[in-house]
Amino acid sequence: MEQRTYNQYCATARTLDLVGERWTLLLIRELLTGPKRFGDLQHSLRGLGTGLLAARMKHLEREGLVHKVTLPPPARTPAYALTQAGEELGPAVLALARWGLKWAMDEPREQETFHPGWAVLGLRACFDAEAAAGLRALYEFRVEEEVFHARIDDGTIETVHGPAQHPDVVITIGGEVFRDLAAGRSTLAEAISDGAASASGDQRALRELHQLFRLPPPQTRSAAQTPAS
Repeated sequence: MEQRTYNQYCATARTLDLVGERWTLLLIRELLTGPKRFGDLQHSLRGLGTGLLAARMKHLEREGLVHKVTLPPPARTPAYALTQAGEELGPAVLALARWGLKWAMDEPREQETFHPGWAVLGLRACFDAEAAAGLRALYEFRVEEEVFHARIDDGTIETVHGPAQHPDVVITIGGEVFRDLAAGRSTLAEAISDGAASASGDQRALRELHQLFRLPPPQTRSAAQTPAS
């Protein structure tokens, strides 16, 4: 398949030549949280056929954004990981996520899927570094079959798939309830009060959690809007 191009000597156009095709940025999103096997990518991106996924991964490899790796024991299976160039797309993907939280998210649509594991990147997108100044805590989230954790270290955050070693707080919650939290339609305190979630561990770290992640107030797109001065 011939690669399409805008034929413009422009950094934005050149970047879109590389990652502007459908599904490509979502593949980058998936790999920003660590290496993934071909089957992992298929599972997270339902609707992306096997042939098109293979073509997109070959394109990303050819363009130096992705390379093949072997997962460490006990898996020892082939996987894909981002190169340095691919990793440096992270801020752009997070910026798109922040924009989407403000301007594109409304009620879930009937045909849309939701994977709790997407929160591994989503937590970074809505992290409030100022609120986390001076805090050091390790939070583990158990959302149905997904387990991931967030390490807060004095205004910085690291989010990773998998369980944490010696977490300060462990939060267990159902998928639909977690989706409502991610959309700002509920709070963790409400979910715990209703029995839809549970939390154990250091109570101070748990109290701090509610202020670490801030969703921007949703806005409605309108042709009448003008930039703020």
